[in-house]
Amino acid sequence: MDTENTKLKAFLFPWLAYGHISPFLELAKKLSDRGFLIELCSTPTNLSFIQKRIPKSYSSTIQLVELILPEFPQLPSHYHTTNGLPLHLNSILHKALKLAKPNLFTILKTRKPDIIIYDVMQLWTFGIASLLNIPSAQFFTSGAAMCSYFVHLYKNLDVEYPFPALHLLDYEIERARKLVHKNEKENENKDDQPEEEMPPQEGIMLISTCRELEGKYMDYLAEIIETRILPIGTLVQDPLASGEGNMNIMQWLDGKKELSTVFVSFGSEYFLTKEEREEIALGLELSQVNFIWVVRFPKGEKQNLEEALPQGFLERVGDRGMIVEWAPQAKILTHSSIGGFVSHCGWNSISESIEFGVPIIAIPMQLDQPMNAKLLVEIGVALEVVRDDNGSLHREDIASVIKGVTSGESSDNMRCKVRSLGKNLRTKSVEDMDATVEELRQLVGNSKSKNGSF
Repeated sequence: MDTENTKLKAFLFPWLAYGHISPFLELAKKLSDRGFLIELCSTPTNLSFIQKRIPKSYSSTIQLVELILPEFPQLPSHYHTTNGLPLHLNSILHKALKLAKPNLFTILKTRKPDIIIYDVMQLWTFGIASLLNIPSAQFFTSGAAMCSYFVHLYKNLDVEYPFPALHLLDYEIERARKLVHKNEKENENKDDQPEEEMPPQEGIMLISTCRELEGKYMDYLAEIIETRILPIGTLVQDPLASGEGNMNIMQWLDGKKELSTVFVSFGSEYFLTKEEREEIALGLELSQVNFIWVVRFPKGEKQNLEEALPQGFLERVGDRGMIVEWAPQAKILTHSSIGGFVSHCGWNSISESIEFGVPIIAIPMQLDQPMNAKLLVEIGVALEVVRDDNGSLHREDIASVIKGVTSGESSDNMRCKVRSLGKNLRTKSVEDMDATVEELRQLVGNSKSKNGSF
C-alpha cells in the first residue's frame, strides 16, 4: 500500500450538477481505494451536498475544495448548482463557471495535483492544465451510446448512424438537432474557447460504462472522436450511504408485497410539465400498481400537491401510493417490494437500476435519455412508454407498460436479464477500474519524466 508521501494526488472537477457530481464522488472513492489522494472541487452549495455523502472511512483521503464563482445579481450563491435551478438561468451558470477560470488556475497552481480529471462539460480545463504542465483526462459521466450518436449527428457524417436499434422518432430527432444547433451556436465565439484550450485528439476519456453493456458503442465513439476511451465500470453509490431521515418511506415499503411496487423518479434536474404530471399520475392510477413517486418543482416554485396533481388523485389512490419530495433512491431500489423503476433514464439512475436488478419503465425526457432508453430496450431490461407523433405521453400507454414490466408475460424474463447483467457488471467494473488506474499512473509517470517533478 502506498504511503502518504508517495500517493498520487488527483484533482476532480465535475460540472455543477448532482447528476455529474455523484459519479465523480463514486470515482473519487474508487481512486481512493486504489491509493490516490483526492481533491474534489465545486461551489460551496454543491460541497455541502457532497460533504454529507462522504463516508467517514474516506475523510482522510477525499478533500473538498471550494471554487468561488463571480457574482451575478440574478445568480446568488445558492444557485451555483443546477439542482432546482430555473431553466432560464442555466446559461448564466455556464458563463459564471467559465469566468471562474482565474480562480481555478490559482487553486491548481497552489495545490499542484499529479493529475486533473475534468468533466467534458468544461473542456476548457485542459488549457489550464496544459499551462501548469499537469496531465489531465476527460470524464464523460453518461454512456457511450448516447455520446456516439450525438457526435455522429454533430459531425454531420455522410453515413447513417450504424446502430438501428437506437433509431430516434421524428420528434426526438428534432429535439436532438436543436440541442446540437444550440451547442454549435455556443461554440461560435472562438474567444470563449480558444483552440489551444481544447484537449488533443490523442487524449484520454474516462467513461462510466462497461464493454459488456456498450462495447460496440465505445468502439464507434473512439473511432469518430479519435480519442482513447477507458471504461471505468458503472459508478453506483452504496445504498446504505444514501441518507437518513427516510423511516416513513421504508416502513411504507415494508408493508407492500414482494415486487408489487414501482419507484417513480425523473431525476434532480428535470421538472415535469403540468400535462406530463397529469398523464403520469393517471397512468399510475390506471395501472393499479403500488407506487412511490418523487414529485419535484424548481426552487421558489413549490406547489400544493392537491393543485399540482389531478383532482381527487390522492384520495383515489389512498395507501397504494406515496408522494414525496425526496427519496433515498439506491436504498429504495434494493427493497424487496420494488418490481420496477419508472425512470427518465438518466445514466446514474439506470446504472443503479441495473446494479440492483430492477427492470425499467422508460419515460425519457431530454438530452441523453431517449438514447439510453432505447439501449435498455435493446439489451432486454426495459420497456419504453412510446409518445405520440407530437411527443405527448398518454396515461393508457403508461399504465400498460407499468403492468407489462411488473406482471406481464415478459416480466420474469426481463427481471432475470437485469439481475444477471447487474451481477456481471459488478465484477467487470472492478476489472475496468483497475486497468484504468494503471493507465492514469502511467500518464502521470510519463508526464513527470518529460517535465520533471512539480
